[in-house]
Amino acid sequence: MHFCRHNPGLSATVFDLPTTRPFAERVIADSGMADRISFVGGDFTTEDLPGGFDVAWLSQILHGAGFDESANIVRKAAQSLVPGGLLLIQEFILDDNRSGPQHPALFDLNMLVGTPDGQSYTRQELAGFMRNAGLEDIRRLPLDLPQGCGIMAGTVPVGV
Repeated sequence: MHFCRHNPGLSATVFDLPTTRPFAERVIADSGMADRISFVGGDFTTEDLPGGFDVAWLSQILHGAGFDESANIVRKAAQSLVPGGLLLIQEFILDDNRSGPQHPALFDLNMLVGTPDGQSYTRQELAGFMRNAGLEDIRRLPLDLPQGCGIMAGTVPVGV
């Protein structure tokens, strides 16, 4: 909603578990954006994503999944984009040596204890998921976000 609120010509589709539909649609309606934001129910771990999008935003999703499942989610998100489309991944990003920053490292420990396979990922690991999904121009955006959060970006090649 934040993106739509600040970009009047933007429309968005929320893809989430069907059980979240009543809450999501209420929040969307309460924001006055029901004409610009739609909801599609599904499970990105077992189903393909709808397609034809210019941008896909994965925010704090991958840390709950193991390495192979995270790679698959990134692949599906990349496949949902048009040529030239942009994939953005927001996560707590560990240094490549996995020793910090503090919050992503502690969050990594939390995922180890609280999930079967979840973990924080390094910039190199996230870039690898994106590269293996066929994306190019992969980079970490130069943003100063709190608690070790970062945003990785990659683009679907044009003319492939």
